Amino acid sequence: MTGARPGEPLEVMTRIRGVIFDLDGVLHVRDAALPGAAEAIARLRRAGLPMRFVTNTTRRPRRAILEALDGMGLAVAPEELLTPAGAVCLRLKERRERAHLLIHPALAEDFHDVEQGGDAVVLGDAGDEFRYSALNAAFRLLIGGAPLYALAANRYFKDADGLSLDCGAFVAALEYASGAKAELFGKPAPAFFQSALDGLGCAAQEAVMAGDDVEADVNGALALGIRAMLVRTGKYRESDEARLAPGGMVVDHAGDAVDRILHEL
Repeated sequence: MTGARPGEPLEVMTRIRGVIFDLDGVLHVRDAALPGAAEAIARLRRAGLPMRFVTNTTRRPRRAILEALDGMGLAVAPEELLTPAGAVCLRLKERRERAHLLIHPALAEDFHDVEQGGDAVVLGDAGDEFRYSALNAAFRLLIGGAPLYALAANRYFKDADGLSLDCGAFVAALEYASGAKAELFGKPAPAFFQSALDGLGCAAQEAVMAGDDVEADVNGALALGIRAMLVRTGKYRESDEARLAPGGMVVDHAGDAVDRILHEL
């Protein structure tokens, strides 16, 4: 795949058999659907293309995300939604690890059946919970040998009043202070993208990703061999295009992405 730009065709190596969408910034911003987003999803459903919706949002539990999407007219089935919290819960249960949670209070319900303790530090976007005492408690566990599980490592996100600091800075701070290396469970972790591919039932080269985060969404997908498009909505900034990995494309919005996908079927 070549580095196509708007107006250029999507070079196809194999037939597209599945689509991966980021959510916030691509299909909606906060609690408002972006223009044409619902129709874009409907067009793909009519074409029979399976979809997975992936998010690094860690301020809302899975239940609330699904309810919000439904309220915006963005119909997403529970099995189509992948979240970092779900992925890390599976790991904790597999290893029978007790979790020390440094997360947003609203996300706690996603960890209701995970035992609490100090075996592993789980870090998400804790918002105002990123107090010195909370960070220091996590630091002490990490220097004692606990692994650091990061739900995401995004630098910033699009908030109602502009760009806001995300949890990546706090992941980096704890890594720097403790010497631990975080294991990432959200985008751009290859295992997270692979879960989406497994759900779609297709190989990386048969899928396409659309996202507004050049690093976590687009370059992360490209690194795994998934075709990827950067949308000019959400957190997108013009400077992002200079950081786009070879093979990535830039499109105006989700509807434009769907136009290109359907053109290649």
